[in-house]
Amino acid sequence: MSDYPPIASLRSFEAVARLGSVTLAAKEIKVTHSAISQQIKLLEDMVGVKLFIRHGRGVQINEEGRLYALQIREALNHISEATRLVQVKPRTMELTLATLPSFGCHWLLPRLARFREKFPHISLRLQASLTVTSLQQEGIDIAIRMGQGDWEGTENRFLFSDELIVVAAPGYNDGKLPGTPEEVAKSHIIFSMESWKTWCLNAGLEKEIVPSGLRVNDSNLVIEAVRLGAGIALERSSLVEDAILRGELVQVTSVTAPYPWHYWLVTSPLAEKKPEVALFIAWLEEEIAVWSEQMP
Repeated sequence: MSDYPPIASLRSFEAVARLGSVTLAAKEIKVTHSAISQQIKLLEDMVGVKLFIRHGRGVQINEEGRLYALQIREALNHISEATRLVQVKPRTMELTLATLPSFGCHWLLPRLARFREKFPHISLRLQASLTVTSLQQEGIDIAIRMGQGDWEGTENRFLFSDELIVVAAPGYNDGKLPGTPEEVAKSHIIFSMESWKTWCLNAGLEKEIVPSGLRVNDSNLVIEAVRLGAGIALERSSLVEDAILRGELVQVTSVTAPYPWHYWLVTSPLAEKKPEVALFIAWLEEEIAVWSEQMP
């Protein structure tokens, strides 16, 4: 390291060359006038070249000094930037996602561990809500909504369409599950917000199944009631498919009905530019593709 002048000498030289004054350089570096002069002499002795022309107590940089100062200034800037970068800790990316409670509980949460494992540097905040709010005003980066994808002032990506299926717990009615649409209609039904009209038409039933008995306005409660064996229900496939694969629920008939609303991923124009948003979108689309292939 003998070829490298002391950093104090280089800083003193660069400051004098830039400011044209030993006094001003001493003030900037916060040392004495004498200390600056000593560092300049040390540097000149080491490089074997006079860098300044002395005029009494003043100095004027010569041509050799001017050229040297340009290179030293650039080198000091590199050192300063390298020091800044090593001091800066990697910034944790933060992502705020608003999701429908039912979708978040039954579809998204079981898969989030894979996202966290793949992107441990992204801090994810989930906000469960049924309300369509302004993403920017609420500080939301991404929202998962159901509808027609016509929300103004947002970027809307179609995710997938859903269907309604009839499900029951394996032990419902002592394991004697309904096997035909007529038997479904005679079962203990836990009614949710979903209409049975289209399902009944597809099943060829003459009469529509109308709500009676237990009615629940939340899919999470409906699915839990079904899981506990309280009855059967017409629910979105996306919400019960994992429970079916785990053996907690069964689809009691092959008759289905298209769900009238589609799932959409909604972002604000500003959020679209965030790298963490792009990473989440790509991950979500991959998960949906895998899930769709597994669907019966």
